[in-house]
Amino acid sequence: MNIRFKSLLFLFLSAGLSLSLYGQEKTPPPMPPQATEFYTPVPPKITPGAENNLPPSDAIVLFDGSSLNSFVSARDGSSPAEWIIENGELVVTPGKGDIQSKMAFGDAQYHIEWSAPTEIKGEGQGRGNSGFFLMGLYEVQILDSYESKTYTNGQAGSIYKQFPPLVNPLRAPGEWNYYDIIFKAPRFDKNGVLTSPATVTVLINGVLVQNHVILRGPTEYIGIPNYKAHAEALPIKLQDHSNPVRFRNIWVRPL
Repeated sequence: MNIRFKSLLFLFLSAGLSLSLYGQEKTPPPMPPQATEFYTPVPPKITPGAENNLPPSDAIVLFDGSSLNSFVSARDGSSPAEWIIENGELVVTPGKGDIQSKMAFGDAQYHIEWSAPTEIKGEGQGRGNSGFFLMGLYEVQILDSYESKTYTNGQAGSIYKQFPPLVNPLRAPGEWNYYDIIFKAPRFDKNGVLTSPATVTVLINGVLVQNHVILRGPTEYIGIPNYKAHAEALPIKLQDHSNPVRFRNIWVRPL
């Protein structure tokens, strides 16, 4: 066998081996179903509310109709909240100022129920106005915009002055509206630079109105939102906007 023939034979066999190996790489051995299954961590077992909208077993109940022990005045963060309770319902007392939770929260799931006054007074932002402030800074608007007109990024279910709701599923004044809110707090690095903005998902009466929106910063009535570094957890706040809006069944699940 001459040298040239040996060389050609070697190249031929080498090419065949390479193709064989390539074919093996393209056809991996079958994967058993267990390869994509895992058993830890095990999700903790909780008990859902006995009825719709009632708090699950792992929720922190901020208001159940019995007292205002979970709230203080937002004016100084320590004095007693001065709103009133009527028939197990928390009522905004105009002129007494905003109230805030004693506890601080970051990432969380919230449930809050509210009802606009049946005595219709004013229009737009002057009608059945309050607000639910995540971390005391990021407002989910509460407003009687059932039939009253206002700017769309200021109506009920809006992220105030940032995002209008996708739809208007409000019930009439005197009826109860249910907000379910999923909030992810913003993150800042050690120098106070924003590394991850806040996000919010909101459902009103079971209807999605804010779909994981990315907040542009804290709520501003005038001007452009701009993040400033703050604590990882802060109290929530309910707004006194001079209208006797009613609240009930307020609970939170820290995430």
